[in-house]
Amino acid sequence: MSRDRPLELTVNDQPVESAAPEERILLDFLREDLELVGTKRGCDLGTCGCCTVWVDGRPTLSCLTLAHLVKGRSVTTIEGLAPPTRLTALQRAFVEHGATQCGFCTPGFIMTASALLRDHPHPSRPQILRVIGGNLCRCTGYTKIIEAIEAVAREST
Repeated sequence: MSRDRPLELTVNDQPVESAAPEERILLDFLREDLELVGTKRGCDLGTCGCCTVWVDGRPTLSCLTLAHLVKGRSVTTIEGLAPPTRLTALQRAFVEHGATQCGFCTPGFIMTASALLRDHPHPSRPQILRVIGGNLCRCTGYTKIIEAIEAVAREST
């Protein structure tokens, strides 16, 4: 293993100064070093979407991203979308539509779909399907997830 190197970035709108080995992946840095455990480890191959966070506002797979590659950048995790006592409209819709099931994949879906709704407030069903295509769920069958996203899109009219 290599020596720890300084790492400065912004996480959930807070400046972070830490140190990490060059080979440390962002997922481990967030979960282990910063104790932000909302981001989940799924496949470690970039195929399930459980580890999705935003880097400079763009959905990014943290299991495939070295922590040092985000040096000086802004990272947003599921914990950074809303204060701990509030839910975003999409989080609320996931609960109301029963889209959470076991909940393991939920943070990744929320991060991916939130970016979609931020950039395209009224996505079509094909757009939703394309964007969430990189997120896997073994419990819901996707119908309730899609319905929750569509409900938020309807609310924003």
